[in-house]
Amino acid sequence: MGAHLSALGIGLVSAAILGFVGPLVVWLLRREDDPYAEYHAKEALNFQLTVLLVIVLSAILAIPAIIIGVLTLGIGLILLAIVALVAAVLWFVLPIVATVKAGNSESYRYPFTIRFVQ
Repeated sequence: MGAHLSALGIGLVSAAILGFVGPLVVWLLRREDDPYAEYHAKEALNFQLTVLLVIVLSAILAIPAIIIGVLTLGIGLILLAIVALVAAVLWFVLPIVATVKAGNSESYRYPFTIRFVQ
């Protein structure tokens, strides 16, 4: 549970940029002692690293996206805002779901996640 909640807490403070730090610490400390904690820490870490990758790619693509948004008379910007809102809600809700699952001793795999750590 700590891996999922620490990702959310640190992510809220750092605009999701450092959300991977909490799960990384939990994974490094617990990976050899507790397979259950290792599993959930890896899931949270992979999800937060995927989020970080998406943030970096979004920053790189921001200028072309804004240009396209202006050229489409704002329709592109509205669609971009909707996609950003959905992504933000998923980033907030999925760790809460994972925390509840971990609290109930259930496994949980984040959807749309690249498995960086195996």
